[in-house]
Amino acid sequence: MTENLPRTARPLRVLAAMSGGVDSAVAAARAVEAGHDVTGVHLALSANPQSFRTGARGCCTIEDSRDARRAADVIGIPFYVWDLAERFREDVVEDFISEYEAGRTPNPCLRCNEKIKFAALLDKALALGFDAVCTGHYATVVLNEDGSRELHRASDMAKDQSYVLGVLDEKQLAHALFPLGDTLTTKEEIRAEAEERGLAVAKKPDSHDICFIADGDTQGFLAHRLGKAEGDIVDETGEKVGTHEGAFGFTIGQRKGLRIGHPAADGKPRYVLDISPVNNTVTVGPVEALDVTALTAIRPRWCGSTAAAPGTYTAQLRAHGGETEVFAELVDGELRVSFTEPVRGVAPGQAIVLYDGTRVVGSATIATTTRAAAASAQAQAQA
Repeated sequence: MTENLPRTARPLRVLAAMSGGVDSAVAAARAVEAGHDVTGVHLALSANPQSFRTGARGCCTIEDSRDARRAADVIGIPFYVWDLAERFREDVVEDFISEYEAGRTPNPCLRCNEKIKFAALLDKALALGFDAVCTGHYATVVLNEDGSRELHRASDMAKDQSYVLGVLDEKQLAHALFPLGDTLTTKEEIRAEAEERGLAVAKKPDSHDICFIADGDTQGFLAHRLGKAEGDIVDETGEKVGTHEGAFGFTIGQRKGLRIGHPAADGKPRYVLDISPVNNTVTVGPVEALDVTALTAIRPRWCGSTAAAPGTYTAQLRAHGGETEVFAELVDGELRVSFTEPVRGVAPGQAIVLYDGTRVVGSATIATTTRAAAASAQAQAQA
């Protein structure tokens, strides 16, 4: 039984998080149609919203707040704006900056879901007597016969957003509603539904990139906050092949924008293999050197009452990435993962989300990786 739009003996008091986009507006409307007592809320996440992205591409602007209010008026529900700017700055923006400064690659949307929408927002909603928080995410909550709940992928894999919800625990799932999770329609049909409902956001573009970086220039944003710090770009042998203005401006697997003075000996492209904030050095090399065979991940969070048992799962390593088969087990509080086939572009700071079929098992933050080339060299040295 799916619990995306539950009908109970009494209507649930639902707080609908309305970003100002089409998905959250349709989700709120569907919650009303399901018989729930719905109140809309827009989260003000910036003390200076004019500094956030304009042109309807973010989810934190004054424009978005006005769009959300108009949608609530059309749906016929009360609407409020809650100021969570300070909490957002501390838990999402500052975390993002510190993670990059430490040479890691964070996912701010996942952190926002964990710390803001399903922690700060949900806690406040429950304190005010609401039963659940409703969002426009594409995912599904399943209620089992024993009363436990599971998080599953959306019916339409093309729109599935379960990866960024993998941080939700059992208590949070018990108070989460995702009315769009069972939608087997295209985004165009969601927009058509919004238009039929008279919602002006029907044709509003989807949000992309990072909402708190106004111009989409992540490297420029980090340079402004952390300052420029020139350092070396070296190859796998340690030979200097170029310079940079801040190691924080690079990510593992990056190919473009390296500004290396001369080509590799084999004439093939170089990729970022390692980022060392300690000596402000970026290491580059061939694409094969990116192959990862295993990793350890910290701060595991389980979408259920118990930790994952040792076994074979599928894993997703980025929001729009595919699945790969892994063996995973919990050892001394850390998640140890080995891949059936090597994968590329895996960086510390990213989230790994485990799945059992369509069920989300849990999420953890990647701490270290084991490269195929390094493991092969070590094996040869020991032979």
